[in-house]
Amino acid sequence: MGPRVVFVHGIGGPREPDRERALWSEALATGMRAAGHSSLAARLSAGGPDAPVCSFAYYADLFSRPQAQGAGDVPLEEDAAEILGGLLVEMVAALTAEHAGSDGPRDGRWVTRGRVLAHARGQAAPAGQAQGTLSVVRRALNVATTLMALKPWGGVARWATPRLMVGDLAQVARYLARGERDKDGLSLDQRVGQRVRDALGDGPAVVVAHSLGTVVALEALHHHGAGTPLLVTLGSPLAMRTVVWPRLVPQPPSAPERVARWLNFWDRDDIIAVRPRLEHDMRANAAGVLPESARIDSDGVWVHSAGKYLAQPAVAGPVAEALSRTGPGAVR
Repeated sequence: MGPRVVFVHGIGGPREPDRERALWSEALATGMRAAGHSSLAARLSAGGPDAPVCSFAYYADLFSRPQAQGAGDVPLEEDAAEILGGLLVEMVAALTAEHAGSDGPRDGRWVTRGRVLAHARGQAAPAGQAQGTLSVVRRALNVATTLMALKPWGGVARWATPRLMVGDLAQVARYLARGERDKDGLSLDQRVGQRVRDALGDGPAVVVAHSLGTVVALEALHHHGAGTPLLVTLGSPLAMRTVVWPRLVPQPPSAPERVARWLNFWDRDDIIAVRPRLEHDMRANAAGVLPESARIDSDGVWVHSAGKYLAQPAVAGPVAEALSRTGPGAVR
């Protein structure tokens, strides 16, 4: 058996795991070819006994509820609603700060963007005392509507409607709220984490995690006894100081002990990757491993895409190198 890769997906609705695994694998192969690893890329695309074994840790179905169409239809628990509100406040604040610090030409579009962001920030800010979960969701939908007036999140982006945008972001809130217990007493985050631990198995694996999946993977790897030669995080919200970072388990947030290297990538236009330089907010493990963050820029209106990240040679190259050094099935 060849070296193993475990993909951990992020926010979004139910999907077909085998199809997603194939799409992620092909995007990774594209990046490997661009990075000069054409032989391994060919094996990855073709499959077979000499190809890296790719697993897709799937958990999106755990967020589904009967007859729910989006966050506006999902009754959020109080803690989750509070987190959702904080998530939007921090996202808009980061976008506003980015706009204020822009050194680009201040033309009419620049001024319009600033006004839209200022309006969104006012919408996102809590209005005095708590007004219930429905009020939070309504405010979130209003903010989403305003943000979608800006590129790259409007028009043909992934979020076709504000409801879809808020529904996806609510998944982060629901996971971090540590609630929604099932008949066995397991919370939603515990059930999601178990899916990832099952995919990791008992042996070493290169882990590639995206979006909310970076949060899930980080927490799961703290319980993974086998070595992780490389952890790659893409478009990560891990360092969002208001809502994500202080709720990570364990505290204080740190690199898992068995992770030998951690690479973190973000795109300049990725709305989810707030505070992207994770090394500023994480503690090293006993071996001194910290995240190594690097910016990569993709084309198009929707850059928060696992496929776009994986097709980048800066991302796929280190994965190929780690696979070539992993285990008895190492690529030579």
